[in-house]
Amino acid sequence: METFALLVAASINAGTPLMLAALGLLINEKSGVVNLGAEGMMLVAAIVGFATTVQTGSVTMGLIAGAGSGMLLAAFFAWLTVWLGANQVATSLALSLFGSGVSAYIGISYVSKTLQNSKFSIPWLQDIPFLGVALFRQHPMVYFSMLLCAAIVWFLYRSRAGLVLRAVGESPLSAHALGYKVRLIRLAALMFGGACCGLAGAFLSLIYTSQWLEGMVAGRGWIALALVTFASWRPLHIMAGAYLFSSVTILTFFMQSKGVPVASQLLSMLPYLATILVLVLISSNANRIKLNMPASLGKHFNPGS
Repeated sequence: METFALLVAASINAGTPLMLAALGLLINEKSGVVNLGAEGMMLVAAIVGFATTVQTGSVTMGLIAGAGSGMLLAAFFAWLTVWLGANQVATSLALSLFGSGVSAYIGISYVSKTLQNSKFSIPWLQDIPFLGVALFRQHPMVYFSMLLCAAIVWFLYRSRAGLVLRAVGESPLSAHALGYKVRLIRLAALMFGGACCGLAGAFLSLIYTSQWLEGMVAGRGWIALALVTFASWRPLHIMAGAYLFSSVTILTFFMQSKGVPVASQLLSMLPYLATILVLVLISSNANRIKLNMPASLGKHFNPGS
């Protein structure tokens, strides 16, 4: 049971950056904008957050810097796509490539540096059998991500602002006719998504690995994008999907450590194969996707047209 509790704890920890990034991308897509640049934003945030922490000695400052870098990149993306009308897919792919290159350049002098890991726990709750090890010895950012998921559920389905956001994603022309500033709403949604991707990237370098490595995001930005579709644009399903993917990943590491006689390359493929399989199963139900997908997703809006 102790080993199982440790596996659960590791899965929750590994799933946190995926969930943070996917929740941000969910808000983007609910506003009707597709941003495929999560990988690049996470990489830039990872190195900016790591460099800030190395210079200041504060992990909190590193997380703030990572979120800020994600917001700046998202604002630039919004200027190109929402205001100038650039193609969202092409621009976001360029953003991802840009982030990969810039992060590698900035991070050259930080490759050999590491941060000291700090242990966290919730008093009294940490001593509960099984649950204490599995749930109550996590970094505060893990609990923040769970609270953020709950807050987004409330925002989207219980608040007027969430209703307006969903209306913009469904029909920006109708929202504009009612007097809502569609471009500003999309800018706010994109900057929120950038902040979430920034936090996800900073979490990876500051908390999950405590070091900077070139390309350390390792496809998590793309997995986060897939999770939004996998979850049918529902926040709680995103949480479940993030923990499912991370649990498969941790299980493969555990199997490798136990010397399971399976090729390591095959074990490394398992999390991605599981994601593809789930996406295929979900895609087979076209009606479910149409029901939950924002109607104007990826479509440019020009208030003057």
